[in-house]
Amino acid sequence: MVVWLAHRRQPKDVNNSPGARTHRPLWPSARKAAPQHVDGDQPVEESQAVIGPQLPDDATVHLVLDLALRIGEVQISSGAGASDATATILAVASAYGLPHCEVDVIFTSITVACHRGTDLAPVTSLRVVRSRGLDYTRLAVVENLVRDITRGKISATDAHAQLSRATEAAHPYPRWLSTLAFGGMAAAITVLIGGDWLVALFAALITAVVDRVGRLLNRRALPFFFQQVVGGALATGGALALLSSGLLPDVRPTLVIAAAITVLLSGLSVVGTVQDAITGYNVTAAGRATEVSLMTAGLIAGVLFAFTVARNLGMEQQPLADPIAATANRLPVQTLAGAAAAGCFALASYATPRAMLVAAVAGGAGAAGFGALVLADAGPITSAAVAATVIGFAGGVISRRLRIPPLVVAVSGMVPLLPGYTMYRSLFQLSVETDTQGVPTLMLAGATALALAAGVVLGEYLAQPARSGLGRLERRLVGPRMSGPLRPTGRRLE
Repeated sequence: MVVWLAHRRQPKDVNNSPGARTHRPLWPSARKAAPQHVDGDQPVEESQAVIGPQLPDDATVHLVLDLALRIGEVQISSGAGASDATATILAVASAYGLPHCEVDVIFTSITVACHRGTDLAPVTSLRVVRSRGLDYTRLAVVENLVRDITRGKISATDAHAQLSRATEAAHPYPRWLSTLAFGGMAAAITVLIGGDWLVALFAALITAVVDRVGRLLNRRALPFFFQQVVGGALATGGALALLSSGLLPDVRPTLVIAAAITVLLSGLSVVGTVQDAITGYNVTAAGRATEVSLMTAGLIAGVLFAFTVARNLGMEQQPLADPIAATANRLPVQTLAGAAAAGCFALASYATPRAMLVAAVAGGAGAAGFGALVLADAGPITSAAVAATVIGFAGGVISRRLRIPPLVVAVSGMVPLLPGYTMYRSLFQLSVETDTQGVPTLMLAGATALALAAGVVLGEYLAQPARSGLGRLERRLVGPRMSGPLRPTGRRLE
């Protein structure tokens, strides 16, 4: 029996040609077996055809998949959506000669399968996302690395080494500076909801204490749920103790606690949760929603625990201090306070100086838009949604041009609008006043947070035509992208 096999051309090694990209068809021509003669009979036509992409050697395939998985891990741990991580992994794999990969992202792990045709088994790799934390400088470095990879400017080996240096490097700023930034954020939020400079100062001090205690508990590997419980209890108990001491009778605990709650809410991945739900990654969205709900429940439990202890100790309960009514004269103050809050959050999350500046502008614009809509009697939920859409749109247009991940601008810009005061009001009504209005108020806080996240995602989606050029609006939109490339691969993703 004589069998003729078609010669298969070997691709170039992507590691030895940093600037070269091998352009191959997605599905090369099929390799068919020749007719076979059996015992002098007539030739029997074989219908088997071996089809599939021409890939690099096995070592390169494993290297590229590991690189793509590590990049996706950085994005997921930084709060990016599953669609962003999927697009980035596909772009990296395609740039290095793996044109047909399937990616499965869930809340705690990433799986990539590289298809190698019908004659070879697929190569599958998995990576578990073990830790989560905000380091926007690291995210920006990875974003620039992905840009170089997709443009063919760096080899797979060099990219892997550069990624290792970025993930193993220390934070760009000292930890105490992050604590000061969280304190400054609490002070700005206090001014935003109507506090004076003295109330803002004590809000900053209490928030700084909460952050340092949380850092200490994190080193002891205490679960984040209990860290939120401790944070809520410390913020509420500290403000109530300050009031009961009589040393500072003019301090309003309502504003102090509301500012501290806003800081604790800012670390939750609300934007990523809504983005995953909108883009169809329901498993990841469910996991993120569970985490956000659990962290919020921990915060609520801490606040209620502090109220219970204060009542049992006989501390005098002060009524709620309503925020100052919105007026046209306060709009400039709200704008500056919103910009300061967003910039401080970006600093506390280790963003680059350029990203901090853009985030501050986005936060100021969002606070100004929210205040203007409230003056026009648009309602809190509608005002939050429209203001967040403006933040997402502006951040999506500007950040890509300045090489800043839109996620940094979106999350930081919506921080001044988080419903910290509304949540505190609902908890006060439930625990102190035993008022049934506490449940609708708590639902209002949740609806406002959802409107903020959905508005940011919508704004990023609407910003894509503006980034691509207003003259090319007919181009197919790819869905909201907070990180990573817009169009990861030439094949259609369904």
